[in-house]
Amino acid sequence: MKFCRIRTADGIVPAAVDDAGVLRSLAGHIGDLTRDSVAYGGLAPLEGIELSTLPALSERDYAPVLADIRRIFCIGLNYVEHAAESGSAVPDQPLMFMKVCPPSGATDPVIIPKGSEKTDWEVELGVVIGRKAAHVTVDQALDHVAGYCVVNDVSERHFQKDCGGQWVKGKSCDSFAPVGPWLVTPDEVPDPQALDLFLDVNGVRRQTGHTSWMVFPVAELIAHISRFITLLPGDLIATGTPPGVGMGMTPPQYLKPGDRMRLGITGLGEQDLAVEAYAP
Repeated sequence: MKFCRIRTADGIVPAAVDDAGVLRSLAGHIGDLTRDSVAYGGLAPLEGIELSTLPALSERDYAPVLADIRRIFCIGLNYVEHAAESGSAVPDQPLMFMKVCPPSGATDPVIIPKGSEKTDWEVELGVVIGRKAAHVTVDQALDHVAGYCVVNDVSERHFQKDCGGQWVKGKSCDSFAPVGPWLVTPDEVPDPQALDLFLDVNGVRRQTGHTSWMVFPVAELIAHISRFITLLPGDLIATGTPPGVGMGMTPPQYLKPGDRMRLGITGLGEQDLAVEAYAP
């Protein structure tokens, strides 16, 4: 199934997408989409619902796919051509960092932070954990997935690369983690390494990629992280971006107020994000 959370005049409503693309309210069947509800078996009571019988929602203001994403683990340089455009070597083990800003929705604005010089875009496959994972094998890893989603790992390259310390400061500004629009369950994504990714800026295609290009596939990433950190339901892994980021262009090009990003992944929906100036 495809799940989402929609902002309405009456608050955020959990919803599902039917076969015709209509958003159907799950109010009365589930309180909200949370890390508890996506924990193993938590969504099972919804599997028998006939979506066409549920109220349709006209709104398309998407909130983040979960109300309480626990942690956002990010993987850097996981596509060979992106590593090259970044001037970096391909890592021999997954390069992991954290994004510590609150997630935003697939229609929320991206805010250029105060002092920004180089705000950049990055379309990525997101993986939401649904079952505790500690020291899992690659063969076991995908059994711990609750669903997949689109992530835009928005990055301020000046903060990330020129201001010292870890990458986290360039990755965690407010609005830098658009997640969604949908959380798509694994039965609809039988192979997470068989998905196309794209990102446009102002109608111009900037990123085109395929998840088969990953240096470390999704199952390897889950297994690797779980060696060091116990993954829990509601954790989100952003699996890296394909080539075509602004930093890699000649000359580099970065986001500015008034720009618009459209990005998506096969079967997981699209984000439509206006870029706005910082306002205190």
